[in-house]
Amino acid sequence: MEILHPGSQPSGTGPAAYFTGTVRIDSRFQRDAPARIGGAIVSFEPGARTAWHTHPLGQTLIVTAGFGWAQREGSEVQEIRPGDIVWFAPGEKHWHGATATSAMTHVAIAEALDGKSVDWMEQVSDAQYGR
Repeated sequence: MEILHPGSQPSGTGPAAYFTGTVRIDSRFQRDAPARIGGAIVSFEPGARTAWHTHPLGQTLIVTAGFGWAQREGSEVQEIRPGDIVWFAPGEKHWHGATATSAMTHVAIAEALDGKSVDWMEQVSDAQYGR
């Protein structure tokens, strides 16, 4: 058993290549094979969001605070709020983040396939984000 206490790992910043705006990544977890699960607590300031991306085995988000938006390619933007559990199917192109006026935090969980858990794509444009 291993327990990772809050504050035992430094906070990270969401890289500009994969995020727009101010994003903080905390409490990362990933285990070596044969385990495949990994994730983190991700906090988005108002207006912040991910780039478009997919996950080879899907992704689960558990919204813990604030209000956010999520969108899969070809669908309308959906509001997400605390207590919501969001599932993106394997290979489903999507993005997620805070609304324009409210911060949002979620736990992001994804499994790796052959050591890879995400495929990053282009940034979400302001026009795509701005409902």
